[in-house]
Amino acid sequence: MPISYSCPHCGKQFSVADQYAGQSGPCASCGQTITIPMGMPPYGAGPAGYYAPKPSSGSGASLATVLILVIVVLLAIPAVLAALLIPAVGAARQAARRSQSSNNMKQLGLAMHNYHDVHGCFPPAVVTDANGNPLFSGRVLLMPYLGLNRLYQSWDQTQAWDSPANQALSQMLIPMFRDPQDEGAPGQTSYLFVTGKGTMGEAGTKVSMGEITDGTSYTIMFVEVKGSGINWAEPRDWDASTPLPPGNHQSGNLVGFADGSVRPLAPGTPIQAATTRAGGEVVYLP
Repeated sequence: MPISYSCPHCGKQFSVADQYAGQSGPCASCGQTITIPMGMPPYGAGPAGYYAPKPSSGSGASLATVLILVIVVLLAIPAVLAALLIPAVGAARQAARRSQSSNNMKQLGLAMHNYHDVHGCFPPAVVTDANGNPLFSGRVLLMPYLGLNRLYQSWDQTQAWDSPANQALSQMLIPMFRDPQDEGAPGQTSYLFVTGKGTMGEAGTKVSMGEITDGTSYTIMFVEVKGSGINWAEPRDWDASTPLPPGNHQSGNLVGFADGSVRPLAPGTPIQAATTRAGGEVVYLP
């Protein structure tokens, strides 16, 4: 576009093509040497030859504002993604741990059946000496059927679980006896025999498959509990005449049945009828 300018000597106004910007030559009016400005159009009234810039239209400020907003959004995206992903990751982790716990209980159920195949009865919940004094838990008897035969061979079955002969072994962490969600002491178990009158773990009884007349699919052998405070080798379990402690998962307790199946049990579900092996009760578990 044309460049308008004034001679700084005589004040004469001129207009030339922008291709001559920056070139010098004599003024056509007074002959004095002048330099054609660089194409900045004159703005407002000022001394001859002065080319003042136009005020900013605000586009620079707008661009800066947009850049700031973009930076803020980019910085906020990781926080938003984290807020969305963290609950999902937590839920997936809990589901995986519940699945692992369910698998542990299925392995215990299989070990119970393998023991039954060898001995003709299920293992007692409590192993006693000749005088009826409790020595250790029936979980110890399941070790050969859980791939823990070397540990079982090291166990002194004539001594109590917390005796000097067995104390070091009983403090070992055995993942098969522990819910992955349980944060109790290393030797603590999450899976307890069901004990009490009429149960499969009734003291002083040897229960065979034929004695479970209520049906193996409706008779509970094990329950999963949170923070039992019971060592896996300790001859102490859940008495079915007492309230069931809470489980390690939001869905409630996992329970293992005499047929080897494992199901979640919602909090507050009445299970008394399912704890007896031959009570003749009508059992309904959702």
